[in-house]
Amino acid sequence: MTVYPLVLRVGSLSVTGFGLMMMLAFILAGWAIQLELRRRGLDEEFAADIVIGAVLGGLIGAKLWYVALTGETPFSRGGFVWYGGFVGGVLGVVFNSWRRRVPIPFTAELVAPALTLGYAVGRVGCFLVGDDYGVPSSLPWAVKFPFGLPPTTVANLSQFHVTFPPGMNGSELVAVHPTELYETALMLLATAWLWNHRAHRHAAGWLFGCYLLIAGAERFAIEFLRAKDDRLLHGFTIAQAASVGMMAVGLYVIQRLRTTSAVSDQPSALMKKAADG
Repeated sequence: MTVYPLVLRVGSLSVTGFGLMMMLAFILAGWAIQLELRRRGLDEEFAADIVIGAVLGGLIGAKLWYVALTGETPFSRGGFVWYGGFVGGVLGVVFNSWRRRVPIPFTAELVAPALTLGYAVGRVGCFLVGDDYGVPSSLPWAVKFPFGLPPTTVANLSQFHVTFPPGMNGSELVAVHPTELYETALMLLATAWLWNHRAHRHAAGWLFGCYLLIAGAERFAIEFLRAKDDRLLHGFTIAQAASVGMMAVGLYVIQRLRTTSAVSDQPSALMKKAADG
């Protein structure tokens, strides 16, 4: 199957499939947080605060991480790294939580299912522009990206430590694993699991520890199929190193917050606001 970039044009304005899916990702993540706040009888406007902090912090963090890795100018179009976006988004959400005087563990509890949902939708955007794909594959659902980032040609894939038989034409298109869609499927399953465990009886923040463990494990596994040029020790990538860190923190949080505690304890700041509304 061959996939061409999705671009919507309205006059001189063009919007890529990635941009559309990123917008949808934030909308759905905010909606998920709003539903949880409603279930708890809290101020639903806090969902907008979280999303705004995540958007601004995430975009800045993703761009700065990309600049640090590539040395390119921060004003170049495109060029975002998920782990940088994650760190920046966390800082943005933490700031808004502090500003609203909401306990950070409680905020982390709220955002866990929203993070996996947003990530799943965002990866569809990567697929629609041919970015973050996998290594060559002969499976029936393997995909060719003639205008990907970069196109899946023999020459480009060779730069990602993929070996081909001698004499192959460098401009020949090659079908690859649609790892973006693999991640979408896995993270939708993770969303369902986290959503069904919102009423757990552990301390606030335990669910976020589960998110860190699941997200880290998912990314660590999918990296084995990704076409990457940053493979270091025995083929492992920088993203896998970061994933190990995520899993370690997740396990620590899960273990630390396993003690039974009323996760339904509501932050007074949000309760008061909801009552006033």
